[in-house]
Amino acid sequence: MQELTKRLTDLQSDIAQALISLKVSDLEVQAQTLQKQSEATDFWQDQRTAQDVMKKLAKLQSRINPWRNLERNVKEARELALLNDDSVKKDLEKQLELQTAEFRQLKKELQFSGPYDDHDVILSVHAGAGGTDAQDWAQMLLRMYVRWAEKHNVSIETVDESTGEEAGIKSATIEISGPFLYGKLKGEHGVHRLVRLSPFNADNLRQTSFAKVEVVPKLDQPEDLLIDDKDLKVDVYRSGGHGGQSVNTTDSAVRVTHEPTGITVAIQNERSQLQNKETAMTILRSRLAQLKLEQHKEKVEEIKGPNQSAEWGNQIRSYVLHPYKQVKDLRTRYESSDPDSVLDGEIDPFIEAYLEQHLGA
Repeated sequence: MQELTKRLTDLQSDIAQALISLKVSDLEVQAQTLQKQSEATDFWQDQRTAQDVMKKLAKLQSRINPWRNLERNVKEARELALLNDDSVKKDLEKQLELQTAEFRQLKKELQFSGPYDDHDVILSVHAGAGGTDAQDWAQMLLRMYVRWAEKHNVSIETVDESTGEEAGIKSATIEISGPFLYGKLKGEHGVHRLVRLSPFNADNLRQTSFAKVEVVPKLDQPEDLLIDDKDLKVDVYRSGGHGGQSVNTTDSAVRVTHEPTGITVAIQNERSQLQNKETAMTILRSRLAQLKLEQHKEKVEEIKGPNQSAEWGNQIRSYVLHPYKQVKDLRTRYESSDPDSVLDGEIDPFIEAYLEQHLGA
């Protein structure tokens, strides 16, 4: 039992150090503040703000609870081991094995040390070269990320979507909310290439299609990244509805342009002009934050506009369905011979390979 007690003591010490590194106590203070807000008698009078508070509280709890539960369970196991009762030794050894595995899994959070790694994600997919095939490919990619999110029990919300004329999508933007999502998904940012026999070609010829995936950290508070109002151009236009020309249309669609960089965000999915503008500003802040990181700039004013041509030429991953089956990441060289599973959301090995390559970078 002495050796078992020592291993539990070491694990308890490792957990304590991880709690300090992840500043779990600070997160608990934030959670307590939000909890007090939610208990106010007039809390639900402002539905939008209330939902935002509850969402933030749930996110904090999802980060805090696994660590505190593990800490408590290891402490209880160590206290049992100190009783030196051989009748519980096998049970304690099994608990230690499970707790060590859980700690290793949770410890992966420690590699997310970037300034926005703990943020939610705004993920956009844009069809590139390849016509209808590219639009279909964009939809396949969107489904891949939705399936990945579902497998990880994180929430997904469609922000905006533009469908293709024949099939697929021209572009789509979704918000994915959960622990350390930008840290996990930032490596998906870039151009994705598909090679397959085209289902849209009468001769069933091999077709190469491209789609760009944009992954940015969600910055939904104005103070997260300050933008000078004089740098913004805001246009309001008529959003389209269903049912034919001029049916169910309102002047609620909003286009926000950041003139120094040329970044434009257009949103028409929300119910009101105000909601559309808020959503557009969130996405604009997020894209500027991403550019700020990429260009290693200290201030927003120093950011240059994105180089679209360079981005489109910089493919990060190839998905080949014909004449052989392979998905290969061109940065890490990690590959899979099962593209069907990858396109069904099994992208964790690609994510982990990217994180290992960039750990400490």
